[in-house]
Amino acid sequence: MNRYRTILKEAIAEQIIDKSKFIAHVKPVETKEEADAFISEVRVKHKDATHNVPAMVIGEKFQIQWASDDGEPQGTSGAPMVQMLVKENITNIAVVVTRYFGGIKLGTGGLVRAYTSSAKLGVLAAGICQVKEMAVLSLKIDYTHLSKIQNVSERENFEILEIIYEDMVTLKVTTEIENVANIKTLFSDISTGGFEIISESVELVKVAE
Repeated sequence: MNRYRTILKEAIAEQIIDKSKFIAHVKPVETKEEADAFISEVRVKHKDATHNVPAMVIGEKFQIQWASDDGEPQGTSGAPMVQMLVKENITNIAVVVTRYFGGIKLGTGGLVRAYTSSAKLGVLAAGICQVKEMAVLSLKIDYTHLSKIQNVSERENFEILEIIYEDMVTLKVTTEIENVANIKTLFSDISTGGFEIISESVELVKVAE
């Protein structure tokens, strides 16, 4: 079950518009405190910039929407970035677009386009994903079965999240909730019954689009 849309990782993207450099910094966040810390970090790193325009959208229903224009004309930078994120159904994200002024004024419309396009470049660089409710299983198998399980993972609609090599191999795998029974049967067939389920749960997992 899809819960919400967000980004996979922290990223940076740059573009030059009429001699002004725009640097988009984006990061996935879970709380306003995380977003505030990230925004402060970028502001310190680029304290010599003309503007550091922040925005955040947090919550499955976009409960927190906040932005500042940081000295740009009101409504030309921070708010349009929030509007773009909500329109794209992207949440749990903090964005700071840093601007180094190049001497040419962009006008109201130009500023809106520059900040929203910069934020979008940052989002694309970070990678958009769905956060879904997925089944997560930890299983123990013999080393002799590992390569076959790795080979069939994509075809059988499960992903190996982690492999721990000890006396036996411990695999952490994720799959659609409705596919759990099939995965158990598959592991049983490959290992001729010689596997052990350590844990089984339903978790929120990021799945790239």
